[in-house]
Amino acid sequence: MTVRQAFALEQPYLLPLPDTSFEWPAQIAVSIGKTPYARFDLNDYSVPHAYVRCSLSIVATQKEVRVLDGAKVVACHVRSYDKGAQVEDAAHIKALVDEKRAARRHSATDRLAAAVPASTALLERAAQNGHSLHSAVIGLNRLLQHYGASELQAGILEVLALEGPSPHPNAVQLILERRRERRRQPPLLHVALPRHVQDKDSPVRPARLDLYDQLKETSDDKS
Repeated sequence: MTVRQAFALEQPYLLPLPDTSFEWPAQIAVSIGKTPYARFDLNDYSVPHAYVRCSLSIVATQKEVRVLDGAKVVACHVRSYDKGAQVEDAAHIKALVDEKRAARRHSATDRLAAAVPASTALLERAAQNGHSLHSAVIGLNRLLQHYGASELQAGILEVLALEGPSPHPNAVQLILERRRERRRQPPLLHVALPRHVQDKDSPVRPARLDLYDQLKETSDDKS
């Protein structure tokens, strides 16, 4: 009996195939590097930035890619069959941007507190009065750049000692201008240059004048 004849005898007793196809998921371990992306099948899939430098696992089907931390699903994406594509979740990117923005704000606050210790108390009182800390830090850093650390420290202390005005960079600037007028100093000219222009500014190194003296001596000798 041939195989075809045996199959013809067996076929009436075989069960039919199910209507839905069974997808066998592929599961692999991945290491998240400095950037919040998991590499799978030549493509990168975003994960929450909290999982940077962690080891996760990927369960992939023909239609989706799930990134797991143990049994917890931390990211789920539509599977891409491109090469070198970045598949991102908008929520992951927004959380990362918010985290970086908050880190920059804290860094600016720390630098301000180191240069002008009184700024910490002013920011605390500004927050209690409902002012935006972000704009207050920007304003104080601008005053620090224009007036200097010692003058800004004195201006903030004077504002904190007053009971009337609300502790805000605008009130500090008024105090600093009054102090400047009492010293009869000229008004400050604030020139806002674009960043690319500021980056081009560099100290000018003076030329050596003794080289010109040597040229003159040589010319005199020839004469």
